[in-house]
Amino acid sequence: MPDIIAKSDGQKIAEAEVDDFRRELGPFVVAAETTRMAMVFTDAKESDNPIIFANNAFLDLTGYTREEVLGQSFNFLMARGTDPDSLARIDAAFAGTTGGSEISYRRKDGSVFWSAVLISPVRDESGVIVQHFASFVDLTDHKREQAQSRMLIDELNHRVKNTLATVQSIVWQALRNASDVNVIRDSIEPRLFALSRSHDLLTRESWEGAGLLDLVNAALEPFGIGNGRSEHFVITGRNIRVSPKVTLALGIAFHELATNAVKYGAFSNKTGSVLISWTIEPSPEGDWLHLRWQEKDGPSVTYPSRKGFGSRVIERGLAHELEGTVDLDYRSEGIVCTINFPASNGARDG
Repeated sequence: MPDIIAKSDGQKIAEAEVDDFRRELGPFVVAAETTRMAMVFTDAKESDNPIIFANNAFLDLTGYTREEVLGQSFNFLMARGTDPDSLARIDAAFAGTTGGSEISYRRKDGSVFWSAVLISPVRDESGVIVQHFASFVDLTDHKREQAQSRMLIDELNHRVKNTLATVQSIVWQALRNASDVNVIRDSIEPRLFALSRSHDLLTRESWEGAGLLDLVNAALEPFGIGNGRSEHFVITGRNIRVSPKVTLALGIAFHELATNAVKYGAFSNKTGSVLISWTIEPSPEGDWLHLRWQEKDGPSVTYPSRKGFGSRVIERGLAHELEGTVDLDYRSEGIVCTINFPASNGARDG
């Protein structure tokens, strides 16, 4: 920002110019002084278009006093890195063509604001340009909203791509493992519903994440956690907040674990139950979330002759998504699945 000298020659000349055109333009200047739109007049006879009048709205917008503004070049507020095309349009406007641009400016306190600037020539009786009249419309909030909208659209695109990739994987695995239409449908639909429940949970939270306890309850609702079978579940752990990415990954994983428990494990008889617990523990690499799914009192478990889609989703896909480790242990007394991942990847206290 240029040094400002009190009562400089430029300022004295500017004040004299103000008196001249106030007398000449009378009502127009009075209107400019009282409007809420920021306005200035500049001296067209000088190459740097010094400001010879600034209304109160302009002073409020920029934070300067009138004494600090008068005599300054029109571009003294310009922020560094201003778009050259915008500057060229301003130069063209000062050359005699009415026009304007969107410009980044700096207030006296150093903060940046965006403004639409419209510059119009003021001519004397012979048609000679003697002053320029410039009006400013503060676009800062509008620019902020635009940036927010772009960020939301980018985030939405990212989420949609991730969701479509998950759906593609579900469909591909179903088609790979079966040829009967009904079998394929029964393989795809429950997994899509599980994905949908995670989406619903995130939507209620404005996609800012979800509570891990809420996630577990939503994922296990179709398996009876809310329909009189809560005795089959023992859940311990605080309602730790997890990121959208973690929510979607764990939602699918819990669905696969519960589906397997219905077919072969703790939910396939009347006495079986599942213990679900999690904690955040410190480590030299930072805090880690340790999650455990443990089945008991179900039928005796044997190691599968081949790994199905659910096992691959849990052991490979989940570990990749969480950048952690997953261990699926087929103990004879019941399956134990342990999931560990860095808390910095999307887990924190709510």
